[in-house]
Amino acid sequence: MNNPTTSPVHEIPDDTLAAIDYCYEQGWTDGLPVVPPERSRVEAMVAMEGRPPETILATHPATGLELSIHAAGVNAVMAGCLPEYFPIIVAAFEAMDKKPFTFHGSSASTGGSAPLLIVSGPVVDEIGMNAGVNLFGPGNRANATIGRAVRLIILNVFKMTPGIADKSTQGHPGKYSFCIAERADANPWPGLNEELDYGPDISCVVTYAGAGFCNVENHGANKPEGILTSMADSMANLGCLTFGQSVIVLSPEHARIIADAGWSKSDVQSYLYENAQRDVAALKDIGKYYAREHEFQKTEEVHRGYGPADILVTVGGGDAGGHSAFIPSWSRGRGSIMQHQAIGVCIDC
Repeated sequence: MNNPTTSPVHEIPDDTLAAIDYCYEQGWTDGLPVVPPERSRVEAMVAMEGRPPETILATHPATGLELSIHAAGVNAVMAGCLPEYFPIIVAAFEAMDKKPFTFHGSSASTGGSAPLLIVSGPVVDEIGMNAGVNLFGPGNRANATIGRAVRLIILNVFKMTPGIADKSTQGHPGKYSFCIAERADANPWPGLNEELDYGPDISCVVTYAGAGFCNVENHGANKPEGILTSMADSMANLGCLTFGQSVIVLSPEHARIIADAGWSKSDVQSYLYENAQRDVAALKDIGKYYAREHEFQKTEEVHRGYGPADILVTVGGGDAGGHSAFIPSWSRGRGSIMQHQAIGVCIDC
């Protein structure tokens, strides 16, 4: 298969539909049509970065394949991104290139995870990302195409082809696009950009190898314990209880009830960790007790994660509705540790 990011310039007829078909023929798509990566569009994308196009952003540890700024720009064009979205894609791959993020395992294993991007800070409003109604759904160009660019890079640059290198048993729709924005105007706590010490004026992206989305519904609770017990129960269900990390996206309605009762984000994390647990006996009964992984705890319960810090809490979604989300991490063990990077600011380059 030719690679649009390393092969010479391809001369094809000046016919948009024919160019789209050509991209299909070369195997450059995720199954959906892509925008043909015409030279001027790629140049405009790469110009948003500032560093030389050949600069390497990330390296695939198993194959040694490298992602350059130019290659990222080509795939961003094909995904339908506007140039102002490009710094987020760059930051996301710089984050995923940091250890201990397990980039190869999370993209190759049967677990079927996808890189979830959570964008926080002023850039959300600057480029018109959706942090509200239908947060995880379709309809917003920035959310959809930024997430899709990540997938196209994984396919075209790192060669994680489904059925060949990507051995996901079932996968999930986030493997097309998995990108959301934190909703600052409905967040009663400091945003992720401040929590991660970037400050209120610096935007950042958090990357996380996420499994399938779990909707947590509770329309009747009017106290934090009711909402968070519902969430903890989902986190500790026998189907997905592991030592892995967790992403919790509280709806504005749920976040408001919790915060109005005087609970901090650290209170939320502590409550969820303490209550997201099952008896060792229950795991043994179903064959999910792995002595090597569990016995070090020396307790009669198995909690999700190693502690409250393994639970990322953010806020997003529409104003009305008692629906929040839990996204489990990839793998039965620690899996892929979430990472973060400032957007448009080179940290430790």
